[in-house]
Amino acid sequence: MAPDTLEFEESIAVILKEIEALALLPATEARDRQMESHRGRLESTRAQLYASLTPWQRVQVARHPSRPGFEDFIARLFTGFLEIHGDRRFADDHAVMSGFAEYHGERVLVVGHVKGTDTKAKIHRNFGYARPEGYRKALRTMRLAEKFRRPIVVFVDTPAAYPGIESEERGVAEAIAVNLRDMMLLDTPVIVIVSGEGGSGGALGIAVGDRVLMQEFAIYSVIPPEGCAAILWRDPAKKVEAAAALKLTAPDLLKAGLIDEIVPEPVGGAHTDPVAAARMVDEVLARALTEVSALDSDTRLGRRYEKFRNMGRVGIDFVEEGR
Repeated sequence: MAPDTLEFEESIAVILKEIEALALLPATEARDRQMESHRGRLESTRAQLYASLTPWQRVQVARHPSRPGFEDFIARLFTGFLEIHGDRRFADDHAVMSGFAEYHGERVLVVGHVKGTDTKAKIHRNFGYARPEGYRKALRTMRLAEKFRRPIVVFVDTPAAYPGIESEERGVAEAIAVNLRDMMLLDTPVIVIVSGEGGSGGALGIAVGDRVLMQEFAIYSVIPPEGCAAILWRDPAKKVEAAAALKLTAPDLLKAGLIDEIVPEPVGGAHTDPVAAARMVDEVLARALTEVSALDSDTRLGRRYEKFRNMGRVGIDFVEEGR
């Protein structure tokens, strides 16, 4: 199997190997025609496969090692990024980046989780698991954006908040809770994009906004499938069943009213064409930011409050009638 293909992409891996073998042959018209035919097969095979992914397969795509991360979006969508470090209370958490940048001529604050690409970077970024100081840094910079009336763009991509002892000792639950409260009240436009994994409170700690967008093959759930399987079935191997039960896909979340819009991805996922994926994000982000920025403060804050207050309600009519 090709190194960049997933376990369910065996048919795609076969075609990629055939294209690779043809590329090693001398260039001829016959070879070029054959390569073009193989590329057409690759495109149609990907389209057919990705049109009916299971929830667990979507989890695998969201975790793909080549999936564009926060640093990729900064490079492709923003200019003049100036990173801000530290929470001014303990340390600088490298799993969360935050800073001001230009977006279509407007100064904005961008915040996001960073997982890292190679082994060294992943260790430096703690694999995207943010500690309390990461959430406090994010909120500190968001308050700066509010002070200077700059919109905020958030990219969510984390398995969860870091569960280590030192994280608990420094109050990770309190840090996330404060972010939930204070982001609800930030008097500036906030657009959230779930771009990879949206895992548990680690994701929600920076994901309160006026619009919550989600890339087509991203995931967003209260717990990773493996953790859910270990708790419910005491068997991590039940992760496939857990992924289906969690309703963590973008279509599921849109139907439940937990996100506002799905951002399309290139055929085969964002990792197959990061440039096109960034262009698709840009199109939806620019529109959402324009629409939210046009609202006055009271309307914007009121809608944000109602949006999150209405999440997860079951049997509202029953409750309101007092039965």
